[in-house]
Amino acid sequence: MKADLSKAPDWVRDWAESKWRGDDRMVPNPRKQTPIYSGVLAYFPAALAEVARCSFVGNEQHNPGTPLHWDRAKSGDELDALMRHLRDHADGIVFDDDGITHLTKVAWRALAALQKQQEAIDAKQAAEST
Repeated sequence: MKADLSKAPDWVRDWAESKWRGDDRMVPNPRKQTPIYSGVLAYFPAALAEVARCSFVGNEQHNPGTPLHWDRAKSGDELDALMRHLRDHADGIVFDDDGITHLTKVAWRALAALQKQQEAIDAKQAAEST
């Protein structure tokens, strides 16, 4: 019996359908194709720690005294901000005024843009599947 993948993202459905062969051999679960720990956290622990510290410092700057959260109303220009920080990094300016490196802020902004893009893709796919 196959799992109901009708509401799964297209890439999951495509991957799952491509993995069933005539010999009834099944390959690993699609979730294993998204190795969050071994494919990201284990690769970049120091870099991701800096991105997390950037989130904390930014939260204290923009929302002092509140629990850590991403106030999306205050950060809608991810790609422009990413480029400003990348330019500063390329000009040899390592640290921003708050002590966070410009390259760390490039990574934070890239992740923010990617998160928003993925949410839009997921919403579109969900709407199309209903």
